[in-house]
Amino acid sequence: GMAALDEPLGHLSDPAQRQRLRWRARRGLLENDLVFERFFAQHEGNLSDADVAGLDQLLDLPDNALLDLILERTQLEGEGATPDAMRVLQMLRTA
Repeated sequence: GMAALDEPLGHLSDPAQRQRLRWRARRGLLENDLVFERFFAQHEGNLSDADVAGLDQLLDLPDNALLDLILERTQLEGEGATPDAMRVLQMLRTA
């Protein structure tokens, strides 16, 4: 939704938002979990609000679809292929 635009606190200044993101990133698939652990270890300290928006879009996907994207078995297409999501997917692929 659009609610994120109304939030005064950016990602970095809001520990609760960071915590929410980490909880959302806890996936059923171990492979995804490991990728997200590395991703957060590398990037959590400097994620922009746009990065968070892209990550949220990717986390809307089912585990298997997300893993296929990360492993480059499939490409991000359609409405989900926003610049933010594409950028964060690249970060996940290289994590």
